[in-house]
Amino acid sequence: MARGDLTDAEWAILEPLLPAPKPGRGGRWGDRRRVINGILWRMRTGAPWRDVPERYGPWKTCYERYRRWAADGTWARLKRQVQGRAEAEGDIDWNAQVDSTIVRAHQHAAGARKGG
Repeated sequence: MARGDLTDAEWAILEPLLPAPKPGRGGRWGDRRRVINGILWRMRTGAPWRDVPERYGPWKTCYERYRRWAADGTWARLKRQVQGRAEAEGDIDWNAQVDSTIVRAHQHAAGARKGG
């Protein structure tokens, strides 16, 4: 398991929520956990899909699964279910604060005129 991959505890929560593979759809689905870890790697890094490491399977599989599940609302449904479960268990703290002293703009973004 690579850094950032789903832990066994996280997978135990997520796996039962995933849609069942549809019959008659192409070949056998690969290891779902591996593909989801590939999708999460890509989302975390912001790298191009073609740069998804081989340990997650073919990049195109990760891309197609992500795209298909985005189009049919699977990702939104998973998010709602996981958030609902965490909120019911008291694991979410909705109080958030932002400390603006750590948000710095580049000197050129300060609005000064060019050339002094």
